[in-house]
Amino acid sequence: MGNCLVAQSGGPTAVINASLAGVVRANQLNPVFDRVFGGIHGIEGVLDDKLFDLTELTTREIDILKQTPSSALGTCRYKLKRGNDTDYKRLVEVMDAHDIDVMFYIGGNDSMDTVDALSEWAAANGCAKRFVGIPKTVDNDLVPVDHCPGFPSAAKLACQVTHATRLDYDAYTRPEVFVLETMGRDAGWLAASCCASGDVDLLVLPEVDFDRDAFLAQVQKKMDETGECYIVVSEGAHYANGTYLSAGDTANDGFAHAVLGGAALTLKQMIVDAGIAPRGVVQDLSRAARSSNFAQSLVDVTEAYELGMSAHMHAADGAFTGQVVGVAPRTPEELATGTYNARFFAAPASKFANYVRNFPAEWILSDYQGITDEALAYFRPLIEGEPKLVYENGMPATIKAFNKR
Repeated sequence: MGNCLVAQSGGPTAVINASLAGVVRANQLNPVFDRVFGGIHGIEGVLDDKLFDLTELTTREIDILKQTPSSALGTCRYKLKRGNDTDYKRLVEVMDAHDIDVMFYIGGNDSMDTVDALSEWAAANGCAKRFVGIPKTVDNDLVPVDHCPGFPSAAKLACQVTHATRLDYDAYTRPEVFVLETMGRDAGWLAASCCASGDVDLLVLPEVDFDRDAFLAQVQKKMDETGECYIVVSEGAHYANGTYLSAGDTANDGFAHAVLGGAALTLKQMIVDAGIAPRGVVQDLSRAARSSNFAQSLVDVTEAYELGMSAHMHAADGAFTGQVVGVAPRTPEELATGTYNARFFAAPASKFANYVRNFPAEWILSDYQGITDEALAYFRPLIEGEPKLVYENGMPATIKAFNKR
């Protein structure tokens, strides 16, 4: 038997390490591979031959790894470009040096593109190395899945923060608006999920071009009727010409994606300048939504772990490569009734890579009024349940990151 390699890429989530734990534990139960290596800092670190042996992690270490947020192996935003044979050949050199047959890559859209690119290159060059994707993203913008590991926990945290801050906001009589900003560059799934709390007055999503006058009219209406207006905005909200509401769209993250942040501040100032309210409060979820392991969804951590095990199981088939495992979409009947039963599947990485799954237009109410009952029925099962966490010194225990050892 040869060995396998697991690496993580892109923005971390609260359950990304559960998928890593799933691969390691699956190989302990069914040793398809002699050793399980972790790639430090994703593909970038692997190219530098930075590996960590995960084979013999104890049961307790695996349990703590499952509840540890962020990327325990370290992450990267390294773009593996098609046509750049230097990186591909170097990767094979590293894999050969450690007798690695299969690489599992845990990540989002761009990471699944890496899996696709690597498998294509291997096939074209007669290379027997195999590559398997395990999805993650808090943005929930991958196709063709029902949802992506990492999103349910982010949505659970978002709902909890929305409800808590709404209670705080409602305690005052002074006239002010409250604006909560979530992550979501191209898709508004996380912002929309806040509506499951029942506390959102107005919702601004990337899927609907922002209309300043129409939005301010709705804010004015809410303030006139109730003296309050609780707003949720996705960081990727933009005008019809594509200009982001936020001011930080000039830099990029290494994949030529705009680095966003500041949409909530923009909306608050817009409202104040319009004279609708004399002041406003801004809450930015930002990285808290993807690192709050104390708010893990039981559904999410369970599925992330099982997808890691599923990827390992599929890899026992020597012909399995260029594939991604995921949670199959719910049937129309399940969506209509609000029932949920997770089913796993595998599909070519090309079906996951370079597509954006937007929040459905038919689930968005007009005039920034929120989302439909169908959307609420989609969200609610995903945020159900809380895992039994291991605590140390009053805080959830976490493993020491392998890239820091």
